[in-house]
Amino acid sequence: MNYQDTIDYLFKKLPIYQRSGKCAYKADIGNITEACNILGDPHLNFKSIHVAGTNGKGSCSHMISSVLQESGYKVGLYTSPHLKDFRERIRINGKMIPEEKVINFISTNKQEFEKINMSFFEMTVALAFQYFSNEKVDIAVIECGLGGRLDSTNIINPEISVITNIGLDHTNLLGNTLEKIAIEKAGIIKKEKIVVIGRKQKEIIHIFEEKAEKENSILFYSDNHNFSSDLKGDYQRENINTAVTTLKNLRNFNINDEDIINGLNKVIKNTTLLGRWQTLSKFPLVICDTAHNEDSFKKVLHQIYEINYSKLHFVLGVVKDKNIYNILTLLPKDAIYYFCEANIPRSMNKLDLKKISSEFNLYGSVYSSVKEALHHAKLKATENDLVYVGGSTFVVAEII
Repeated sequence: MNYQDTIDYLFKKLPIYQRSGKCAYKADIGNITEACNILGDPHLNFKSIHVAGTNGKGSCSHMISSVLQESGYKVGLYTSPHLKDFRERIRINGKMIPEEKVINFISTNKQEFEKINMSFFEMTVALAFQYFSNEKVDIAVIECGLGGRLDSTNIINPEISVITNIGLDHTNLLGNTLEKIAIEKAGIIKKEKIVVIGRKQKEIIHIFEEKAEKENSILFYSDNHNFSSDLKGDYQRENINTAVTTLKNLRNFNINDEDIINGLNKVIKNTTLLGRWQTLSKFPLVICDTAHNEDSFKKVLHQIYEINYSKLHFVLGVVKDKNIYNILTLLPKDAIYYFCEANIPRSMNKLDLKKISSEFNLYGSVYSSVKEALHHAKLKATENDLVYVGGSTFVVAEII
């Protein structure tokens, strides 16, 4: 197998939640436990930080990783989904896993893993754990894929568990209330370890405190810290506070304020994170963001309204298994909409999106692709207008 053969195998043969949706979701950790047993339990060979939450877990993970790199540590980083290259999911000190490592892992293990019916995500987690173990990282920052309690990443025993915030997302899998979702996220809290809660939400505080007490864990709520980051957007303030609180409570690692300042201001350079309030051009101003649920859209829209523009052009595509009604209620009615769909099976049909949006007095035209939608938005926009691209990680991926 060459690299392209390997990637084709991963995407075409194995079920992947991000592209296919609920049918690819496995609500247990039995497979990853068995797979890691086959590999010699590589997840036991490195220290880790585990990050879950509805929004902000990706940004927090990258911030924490960048600061640890600035502190001189060899840092593994596992995140999902990727935007352009599969290997974005698995990095050490910002460098993606080499293609040959991916090829060798899949070629060596696919026969055994097929016997236990591994999913795409389980295979990828196993690959990351073995890579971090073989490369002897000092610590790895591991982002949960979905939920927490039953997520494949939840076989690690981290130094700190981080839960950024709780919002209504993936309700078809995790539950349709904040309390039910919080219980799933609280599943990453480990016995006699530290847990950091990024946002103190009064209706679910008791869930985290009861779980921490049961596990004899030490619970901290995020503090306010006076640091800035190269990740722009006012909504990153909460993520900065969560990341810094985590780093200041990480034991047996030498991290000073200078490392924190440098790391937070070099997140993009150190980790190559993309798609978070990212400016694509200035005249007209074109900004993309991976916000894709009600909570994240509230923050993005607040940021949009802070900008002085003449007209808002909104390139919008979503996935079909989201509850988009709450999102559409939030969107500005005076914007011009460019409805599109990312090139994945999970995308909502652009014509359906236009029809549903019209029920909320959101009007515009339909385009054959994300790139065509953006092209027409830029053609129609004046240099004083704002063009925003979002609604889905996959929409953003197609124009970066």
